[in-house]
Amino acid sequence: MTPLVSIGIRAYHAGTWIVAAIRSAMAQTWTRNEIIVVDDGSTDNTLTIARRFESRDVSVVSQQNQGAAAARNKAYSLCQGDYIQWLDADDLLSPEKIANQMRARESGCTERTLLSCGWGCFMYRPRRASFTPTPLWCDQTPTEWLMRKMGQNVHMQPGTWLVSRTVTEAAGPWDTDLAVDDDGEYFCRVLIASDGVRFVPDAHVFYRMSGSGRLSYIGRSPRKIESQVRSIRLHIDYLRRLEDSDRTRAACVDYLQAWLWHFYPERADVVQAVTQLAADLGGRLEPPRLGAKYEWIRRLFDWGPVKRTPMLLPRAKWVLLSACDWAVLGVERARSARPRLPWL
Repeated sequence: MTPLVSIGIRAYHAGTWIVAAIRSAMAQTWTRNEIIVVDDGSTDNTLTIARRFESRDVSVVSQQNQGAAAARNKAYSLCQGDYIQWLDADDLLSPEKIANQMRARESGCTERTLLSCGWGCFMYRPRRASFTPTPLWCDQTPTEWLMRKMGQNVHMQPGTWLVSRTVTEAAGPWDTDLAVDDDGEYFCRVLIASDGVRFVPDAHVFYRMSGSGRLSYIGRSPRKIESQVRSIRLHIDYLRRLEDSDRTRAACVDYLQAWLWHFYPERADVVQAVTQLAADLGGRLEPPRLGAKYEWIRRLFDWGPVKRTPMLLPRAKWVLLSACDWAVLGVERARSARPRLPWL
């Protein structure tokens, strides 16, 4: 029998995007799918919109706001699929994403093989998505994959994965205590439960860039910072379970160094903790360094303005590009809706 794929969509205040996400799930060329939308206590029109799609293959449920991890656990408790596809309510799947990955599993894969694919960033127009390969875009063992992720501080977007129920059960539920990076921690456990990763280049996910409002944005939130530190510690533990060697410990230290910027110098307690952790791994963390164009700011001010400047400039650029992209989208929609004259 053709395997059933369950597409779990967690939605929270996603009224602007939920239609496109559900339609991208419904448009899959893999014919045996079920779609489960869990509204996580939205106070906008997300639930009302999602319920317009309810059918034999699309289920919509609502719960009090408990966070992304709890919503995904709810979706999994309701699904019947042999394979699980996660999708955020503001992201999109290419039409053949699941079909191409399911075909790839027929060549040398087992139920414990993870299927991944490329992902591209966009703002409002998916066809303008930018796909930039990373060292994770290839077939790898669990150890090599996690070493590359941590040692080079790269990641995979959650929607890229297609995971068998066998591996999903072995990995356990999403961690509801994590306010941020719950997906990074979860897929570490999925990876450990697998026998390796098969990268499928002709499958794609479209990741919507939504600025500082994105769940993964940490900012200055104490809860998110503490959650991120806990996730970092778990990452290190998971990699060392797979292989505890000089090279894996070095990758762990590199991972700590990459994240130090987010805590330095405001959270001296966290800086001290991760510095000690690096020392326990046989390494040493260096104070974060600025690029040459920001160095003059450090000489004039304390670390507060210095740290905010490299973060504010990209954010300002994002706001400008986002506004332009939205304006162009409006023009394109107007043109497509305008009746064409015979001579045009």
